[in-house]
Amino acid sequence: MSQQATTYRALFAVGEFRRLWLAHVLSVAGDQLARVALTVLVYDRTASAGLAALTYAVSYVPDLVGGAVLAGVADRYSRRTVMVVTDVARAVVVAAMTVPGMPLAGQVALLVVVQLLAAPFAAARQAALPDILDGDALVIGLGVISMTYQAGLVLGFGAGAAVVAWLGTSGALWVDAATFLISALLIRLGLRAHRPDRATAGAATQGRWATITGGWRLVAASPRLRVLLLIACCSGFYVVPEGLAVPMAGQIQAGTAAVGWLLAANPVGTVLGMVILKRVAPKRRLALLGPLAVASSLVLLPTAWQPSLLVLVLLWTASGAFSAHDMVTQATYVAEVPAAQRGQAVGVAIAALRAAQGLGIVVSGLVAQLLTPALVIGLAAVLGTVVAAVAWGAWSRTTSSPAGAVPDDRTGR
Repeated sequence: MSQQATTYRALFAVGEFRRLWLAHVLSVAGDQLARVALTVLVYDRTASAGLAALTYAVSYVPDLVGGAVLAGVADRYSRRTVMVVTDVARAVVVAAMTVPGMPLAGQVALLVVVQLLAAPFAAARQAALPDILDGDALVIGLGVISMTYQAGLVLGFGAGAAVVAWLGTSGALWVDAATFLISALLIRLGLRAHRPDRATAGAATQGRWATITGGWRLVAASPRLRVLLLIACCSGFYVVPEGLAVPMAGQIQAGTAAVGWLLAANPVGTVLGMVILKRVAPKRRLALLGPLAVASSLVLLPTAWQPSLLVLVLLWTASGAFSAHDMVTQATYVAEVPAAQRGQAVGVAIAALRAAQGLGIVVSGLVAQLLTPALVIGLAAVLGTVVAAVAWGAWSRTTSSPAGAVPDDRTGR
């Protein structure tokens, strides 16, 4: 990997990345609009806060299935084609949600389809990025993509709710459909085809089942990919505070307003951490991968002692800042994968991350019925620290071996 640091100015001077980033901004905005609009619609029709929350949560579940099953199409067709087709399909599905008389169950089902289509889009985008950027530029580019997503989480509730209040749910959904169409146009006109190297992996002769399982076999056969995936999945521990923010605010008697501060802490910290980590030398970032993974969970441990709201926000923000190592993990992961199988490998990562994060939130929520939220977060911090320490040791062993050299070309081969 190139050791020359990349500036944001140089990164955005790359036309293909700039247009891909703009398309990503539109996709993030569209996703949040669809979630908020459907959540508001469900609440308006049912007056049930529980059903409204369930609608919002359901929109994340398809990423697990989509990542495991659908992401492989990014290795069977041009990456540009996959992104354009999935964007257009999402626009059509979102538009269908506005059909008068559409039952709530049907609208929620369509939202699930929209999220299913997000997996092959994300896989194709991640697979194309190493062909557009290399070395440090790839790390920073992935960081910018992640920062954009985190910023979307912070701003999404307020901005999405404002759009829904202004245009109504149907109007917001039409805006959502338009974002996907504009994204498709940007990608179609602004990107090269980025066809997968079928000769390398024999993708042209792979059956559908082989395409689905190919990514899992690839990761299972590579010690470095397994360790990188384990480091990424440690997020299942330090995501626990997000799922327990509401009861945690109640436990420290901080009031409803505190929930917003607690929910914003991690995304804000992640953005700050990525900005800081960008200033670190590329080689040093790899060396910090293990320590930062450990720190992401370890810093949450004092939560168990129920500190004040200010201390909690600082701790959770610090956890987000340490978790910025994810941009290095992603870049190293995609650089390790043969170009012909990037989509499949990214699909494995999407499925594994959603499984880890979803399981972490669900289990912590169940355990919080028996223990205090503060104690549950403390326990998650302990477990996360232990798992990350094991991953750190495994990562150190892979990087110290001759085979552990980081590839310096764009294909990862």
